[in-house]
Amino acid sequence: MSQHIKVTVPGPVGGLQGLYHPGEEESPAVVVCHPHPQFGGTMRNKVVYWMSRAFEQQGCSLLRFNFRGVGESEGVWDEGRGESDDARAALEWMSQMHPYAPLWMAGFSFGCYAGLQAARTDSRVSHMFAVAPAVNLWPFAFMRGETRPITVVSGTDDEIVPFARVRASVKDKAHIQFHAIEGAGHFFPDHMPQMSDALLEGLFEKRSDDVASAE
Repeated sequence: MSQHIKVTVPGPVGGLQGLYHPGEEESPAVVVCHPHPQFGGTMRNKVVYWMSRAFEQQGCSLLRFNFRGVGESEGVWDEGRGESDDARAALEWMSQMHPYAPLWMAGFSFGCYAGLQAARTDSRVSHMFAVAPAVNLWPFAFMRGETRPITVVSGTDDEIVPFARVRASVKDKAHIQFHAIEGAGHFFPDHMPQMSDALLEGLFEKRSDDVASAE
């Protein structure tokens, strides 16, 4: 597996710090968005790391990046509005890097809000992934009418986003594949492998390599 490459993605208000993993030529190109920047969320969050490695180990190209004002990314926190624009810039960068690969968007917690907003307005995105989507903290009404495939993963013991709220938000939506991780909290401290397996269920043939230990 190749090493991660430090990149700067051109963003709406300046450069966005990123880590890029080039995968197999025709495998999906995936952007992963991190949790709330105002509560310590960065691209090196452990859940984001495990999500990223899960995709990478299936041959995907992967970009995780810091939202504006986080780490070395330019700009300042913009209440979710600008962060969605940052996610759009990340999608555009990945599409230019891999113009013939399927384009996927994934997010964790707040990253679902920013990432799915970007994906909702980008017809190139063919699959979306939401891990512990913060449906109780951010409005997801913009997803009404969406029919593209979405994978949603939620822990039944999530202490930040009530599991019942997530389950209700996906009810009777045929395009959403919903996975409940029994006993898992918001950050999946004891359930990272189960989260990673659920994220990819049915999308790839089983490979023998396991997700490496977190950073």
